[in-house]
Amino acid sequence: MKVQLREIFQIEGKHLPVEFEIPMEELSHIHGYTFGAPVSVSGEFSNRAGIVTLRYIVSCTLDVVCDRCLKSLKRDYSYDFTHTVVPSLQSEGDVFDTYLVAEHDSLDMNETAISDLLLMLPTKMLCQDDCRGLCDICGCDLNEGTCDCRK
Repeated sequence: MKVQLREIFQIEGKHLPVEFEIPMEELSHIHGYTFGAPVSVSGEFSNRAGIVTLRYIVSCTLDVVCDRCLKSLKRDYSYDFTHTVVPSLQSEGDVFDTYLVAEHDSLDMNETAISDLLLMLPTKMLCQDDCRGLCDICGCDLNEGTCDCRK
């Protein structure tokens, strides 16, 4: 979803709410994660004293497999993000990482939301914090019982 920001950059005190879903088709190319539903995004651009800030929440449901015991499960995640948005930068370098640049006064919110979300999602998925996993000899799920392989 492209958001036009020309007006928000020009008018102090202006607010621009955003609320949309990123469709499953757009999420299918992301490797390493399987989304169980569209990703929802809601938030607001605001111009306060000439500084444009984007505050928003990204929520998603993932279909995951526990990395230790291989159980399938669904997990819901929700994260808050805040960015300072600028129409352009005068210099390059580490300043680029500090601001979100809206080239030609527009911003691709799908790309921004997906990038932020992927940086926050856990890389190791567990069904529970103390998951014992599978026996490396017989494959028994050690969360459900014990085996005699270790004796």
